[in-house]
Amino acid sequence: MLEIRQENKNDYEEVYSVIKTAFETAEHSDGNEQELVVALRKSNSFIPDLSLIAVQDNKTIGYILFTKIEIGEYEELALAPLGILPEYQRQGIGKRLIEEGHKIARKLGYHYSIVLGSEKYYPKFGYIPASQYGIIAPFEVQNKNFMAIKLNYSNKEISGIVKYAKEFGV
Repeated sequence: MLEIRQENKNDYEEVYSVIKTAFETAEHSDGNEQELVVALRKSNSFIPDLSLIAVQDNKTIGYILFTKIEIGEYEELALAPLGILPEYQRQGIGKRLIEEGHKIARKLGYHYSIVLGSEKYYPKFGYIPASQYGIIAPFEVQNKNFMAIKLNYSNKEISGIVKYAKEFGV
């Protein structure tokens, strides 16, 4: 049975391996996603409640991280990375991690999450081109790959250029 839970320090080594393995065959990867997670955990942008793992049969098979970003004067979220071990991909594990992350983010009061990713995958979860919200990437990227989702349907409308945590190197 699949369990989604917050990661803890005892999971770090296994999570490192999951991320590294998951991105080895990824179409778009710099091969450094696991090091990014290590750096983000030490940053002010890290939110322990939004560092989640998928566990099956006592084995960590997936990971997702949402960290703080700034959009104009607002603090919102970036989803990065999401990694599932290759032999467990296309089984709905990423979906479960994203949905749980969104649920927690809503409870924490966040209004938006952005992601740089596949235009074929993330729209399944409600992500649309971020430009439709007036959210702009701080780098050159195809509009279809820089996406956002509105998590809480309040009157809070935001816009501006995203400022990532310095650990992202952008």
